[in-house]
Amino acid sequence: MKTFLIAVCVLAMSAPVLSNPDSSATLELNWQDMDKFTDVRAANDSRSRFKDRVKRNFENFFQEMADELPEGYSWQVTITDIDLAGEVDYFVTDTGQAIRVIKEIHSPAVRFSHLLRDQYGEEVVGGEERLRDMAFMSRMKPRSNTPEFSFERDMLQDWFNQDLKPEITEHAALPAKVSHPER
Repeated sequence: MKTFLIAVCVLAMSAPVLSNPDSSATLELNWQDMDKFTDVRAANDSRSRFKDRVKRNFENFFQEMADELPEGYSWQVTITDIDLAGEVDYFVTDTGQAIRVIKEIHSPAVRFSHLLRDQYGEEVVGGEERLRDMAFMSRMKPRSNTPEFSFERDMLQDWFNQDLKPEITEHAALPAKVSHPER
């Protein structure tokens, strides 16, 4: 019995479910091997701390979107690749200290698979998304004191508003599936 309880605890901890107590949707966010991601390189931080910061920020971004989902929905997301805006460069400064340089040619990108289910467990939308924001530098927002990973957040939020929300609206307009008791 003790072995069974340990196995259940390990399984429960392996797929984190993030949820906001004020939200009625649940988010299950998983990560594929971050060491193989295109670009999550740290400039002036340890690799592990930087990766933790990237994870924490992206978890917050996806939770913000999940908080906008209708009551009872569940969203499973697996992030498979990230290419942060800019690139780490050691030769920009006179000291040889690495900094992340943001240029238009190094646009942010994220790849993830996802499955969104409604309150009845019906699939609303799912699949693999490959997002890249080639126009990230031309947004009409002041860029002084820009929060970390804001280019990536804006890209995800645009996708959510332009692609996912219309799918949810379309699904909500369909007649509700009524389950009939066994006869």
